[in-house]
Amino acid sequence: MKLNKREIVLVCVSVLASLVVSLIAGFLYINKLEKDHKNQLVKDYYETENLVHVSPHGLRLKMDQGQFEGVLVDLRSAEEYEAGHITGAINIPAYKDRFTSDYGAVERIVSEFKKIDKDKEIIVYCYSVACMTGRKVGKMLTDQGIFVKHLNIGWNEWKNDWRSWNHEHEWYTTWAEQYITRGKEVGEIKVKKEFENKGCPADGFGC
Repeated sequence: MKLNKREIVLVCVSVLASLVVSLIAGFLYINKLEKDHKNQLVKDYYETENLVHVSPHGLRLKMDQGQFEGVLVDLRSAEEYEAGHITGAINIPAYKDRFTSDYGAVERIVSEFKKIDKDKEIIVYCYSVACMTGRKVGKMLTDQGIFVKHLNIGWNEWKNDWRSWNHEHEWYTTWAEQYITRGKEVGEIKVKKEFENKGCPADGFGC
């Protein structure tokens, strides 16, 4: 059947319109997929942040309340640990000395972490908030089926920058030296009287 010009134009317009609608629909669908993907990445980010990172303020409150039942691990060298560490922290050094890393000692580091009760929450910290040691050791441990959390600050911030991560009303009632132990001993966490028989809120968000 031979089409006249009018019919040809109508067919062409219909095909073009269908193509435009398909392109728009495809564009909108792709945009939705991209938005959904980005939203999922944001969701994954916050789930990971909340799962892996530990608030130093929350940790300090649990120490005050005698409710910290996890294991805090200082990854700095033994000499730095002995010079001063967060009270209650054990030392599994990822450094031979303050200048020399020892990341190659995978067997030693992993074996020390394997000695820790698997049912306990393990929190690692190193030199500072920017230090990569905790991240590197954390990755090393995941390869061996051991999963640890990461304190949101390091030793430098704990010792020298107390005000930056504690509430203003706590600046004059708490200070770093109350939570620091020197020497090879882990140190004893002291419960504060005002926190006796009190705990962190049971809403899943912690202190």
